[in-house]
Amino acid sequence: MSSRERSGIPIWGIVLALSACLVSGGTGQAADSRSFLTSDGARLHYLEAGPADGRTVVFVPGWTMPAWIFDHQIAALETRFHVLALDPRGQGQSEVAPYGYAYQRRGRDIAELIDRSGTDRVVLVGWSLGVLDSLAMLAAEGDGQLAGLVLIDNSIGEEPAPAVRPGRRPDPARMDPAGRATRRAAFVAGLFARDPGADYRARLTADALHMSPTQEQALLRYDVPRRFWRDALHSTDRPVLYVVRPRWRAQGEALVATHADARMAVFEQAGHALFVDEPDRFNTLLTDFLDHLARWELPA
Repeated sequence: MSSRERSGIPIWGIVLALSACLVSGGTGQAADSRSFLTSDGARLHYLEAGPADGRTVVFVPGWTMPAWIFDHQIAALETRFHVLALDPRGQGQSEVAPYGYAYQRRGRDIAELIDRSGTDRVVLVGWSLGVLDSLAMLAAEGDGQLAGLVLIDNSIGEEPAPAVRPGRRPDPARMDPAGRATRRAAFVAGLFARDPGADYRARLTADALHMSPTQEQALLRYDVPRRFWRDALHSTDRPVLYVVRPRWRAQGEALVATHADARMAVFEQAGHALFVDEPDRFNTLLTDFLDHLARWELPA
């Protein structure tokens, strides 16, 4: 059943209504809305929660997605951890800058947020495109500020390479706004195995339409060999938690067999946004990683 059929309301009408009246961001918890200016002049937004002197966890969402998609994780961690959730440039409440949509700049944006956090080390949690952005940061900046990595449901450059999916992606630049919004609503609905509800999907869809089609497409063309991502991940001995659906199981098995400190968890029945579909299981895995595996204190 399509998301349009589930809601019983035309998707375009929902998007228009919610984009006009909803306040973007905010977790319903005690998260604060913050922003900072990057070294190339873009204003980026992030959510902050928990004790400022706590161990820091940084969340990076996927393609076109806002920081608040990690609401469940912020709520679960904020009593003990210092939590930051980034709206990458062009996403959520961050500035839709006319530049900076290459992987190198996106990685640098994460590094600058970590610098701003005022902490010695963080656990970096990247989902989907956020996996590649996190690995881009690691490749360029090294692991000096990392206590660990949690990578959610994307390729990491291990074998086997992902199968090419059939079908041709339409050119968003040639779509009318209503058609583009309808396709984005379908994309959003496809993130979940368990429907989070029409209001949630519509709010997420509205937030996922901030960038121009050209900028969105730039994020889908990170022009480096697959091995770049694998080499970045294997450049560190920091603990890694790879949380995936069955599609990436074989890559996870290759990672666990070759990395000094990696483990994998497979969510058999969840969608791509598995931390939304099964928040309790994901949060238990994450908290265990933070409490028992992350290397918060390293020898000088």
